[in-house]
Amino acid sequence: MTNNSPNSRTDTALSAATADDVHRPRHRRALWLAGVFLTAALAFTGCAAGASSAGTAAADTTATAETTSDSSAGTVAEAEESSTTARTIADTASAAEAFMQTLSDEQREQLLHAYDDETKTTSWSNFPVTFVERAGLNLADLTEEQQAAALEVLEGLLSDEGYATVSNIMGGDQFLLENSSSTEDSLGQYYIAFFGDPSDTSAWEVQFGGHHLGLNATLDGDANTVTFAPTHLGAQPAVYTDGDGNEIQTFATFYETAFAFYDSLTEEQQAELYQGEQVQNLVCAPGGTCDYPTGTGLSGADLSAEQRQLLLDVVENWVGLADEETTATELAAIEATLDETYINWSGATEYDMTQGDGIYFQISGPQAYIEFSNQQGSAGADVDGYTTAGWGHVHTIYRDPTNDYAGSVEQQETAGMGGAPGAGGGPGRTPPSDG
Repeated sequence: MTNNSPNSRTDTALSAATADDVHRPRHRRALWLAGVFLTAALAFTGCAAGASSAGTAAADTTATAETTSDSSAGTVAEAEESSTTARTIADTASAAEAFMQTLSDEQREQLLHAYDDETKTTSWSNFPVTFVERAGLNLADLTEEQQAAALEVLEGLLSDEGYATVSNIMGGDQFLLENSSSTEDSLGQYYIAFFGDPSDTSAWEVQFGGHHLGLNATLDGDANTVTFAPTHLGAQPAVYTDGDGNEIQTFATFYETAFAFYDSLTEEQQAELYQGEQVQNLVCAPGGTCDYPTGTGLSGADLSAEQRQLLLDVVENWVGLADEETTATELAAIEATLDETYINWSGATEYDMTQGDGIYFQISGPQAYIEFSNQQGSAGADVDGYTTAGWGHVHTIYRDPTNDYAGSVEQQETAGMGGAPGAGGGPGRTPPSDG
């Protein structure tokens, strides 16, 4: 199976352009078409330049080499700068300001919330937007210019790999909308909200999500920090085919790193880790309160140096959504508390998506709480030839027990289906539908 994780946003845009918009939702169509036309224009310009006389080309050889060298050095410097927390904060704030310039006064009022507004804790979920109301603006209600500007905010915030993960999650949602038996009309709808005024000197939050996606990124220019706690990443199906016939496996890296860690353990360690064949639901559902259970399974203190690194590789799938500096800072804080962190595992013990019902694992420590759970129902979103339950239906949660929402507000319980609090799939609660 192919893990579709482009190395650059240019590659992502070009692959999307040939994928009939399944890799990215329909609202990206205008943006990637513009990219394709720009690429074509540059190619045409290059051909015209190539038709210049041989004498002119010869005279320009040295200058071209020097320009190329300078350009390469500039590219390296720009890449290094883009891997810093400060650059992420500045780029995201700048993109957010540009996005707001495209909005009416009424739209800006709907987008912006106070930094300490408790709504930020209840407006994200693993449920479709028809079950749990989201804050902010629905991208489906925006013009193509506004949609493109909104997604520029995500491009400023996320690393290339993080942007690809989010795009693939949204692509799976679009795939279900176009191909599944589900009658859920909220598939493909995503909301964006800001809590606090976008700034590169003070704290504010970007909230973006819809079905199977809930990003809560707090950026603080004064403290030079970016945190994604809490965040929900999910997928259904975990493997789908885009419009160009390419196989997209959104969570390939998540599965691969998890099984690399599991396979590194001794039999004694696996016995300590393993909780049984039954795949569990999420204990701490997206948008819900949580007591952060710990002490069950294998202790991080009993891991070798290699095993500890493999565990950090798993954690990086969630904390590594932004730049390299932010990722390194978060991982260092988590690594410092690994001796007090516990890991448990249920379900399959081999990475074989044709067998069994999938897996569940929990990583619980002072600095990070992570759950990964394969859902045992498709919620009516069935597609012939595709797995939309078990291995093919993923819910995850990432939280920081000490610093959710950067400490700006206390988590409240989300009102789920029918207004019932916490209808997110906690222990003993299996929602009738989460599509």
